[in-house]
Amino acid sequence: MNYCHEDFWNALDELVNTSEIVIDRPKGSAHPRFPDFIYRVDYGYLKNTASMDGAGIDVWVGSGDKKIDAIMCIVDLMKRDSEIKILIGCTEKEKMEVYKTHNETQYMKGILIRR
Repeated sequence: MNYCHEDFWNALDELVNTSEIVIDRPKGSAHPRFPDFIYRVDYGYLKNTASMDGAGIDVWVGSGDKKIDAIMCIVDLMKRDSEIKILIGCTEKEKMEVYKTHNETQYMKGILIRR
């Protein structure tokens, strides 16, 4: 079988480039249900898309060039679901903040897959 990872990244590029990015949780803001949780990187979604939870595909948007850097593959034991989150323009420090965010509790675990 021929595996072409570039096709995957190109498909993500097309999805992001043809979608509006909505930042509904800016860096420094608190989570709406968990006020002790502060977003360390801008967080939002791609408008008019759908993820496993029925909402838009989640994105972390960093301070670098607005290109897709990586994805986080997440397993959430509380919601009993999994999904991917797209990292756009994240510096190495921001990637590590996103990684830590998805691995801080026993209920959520994630892996970072770099482009």
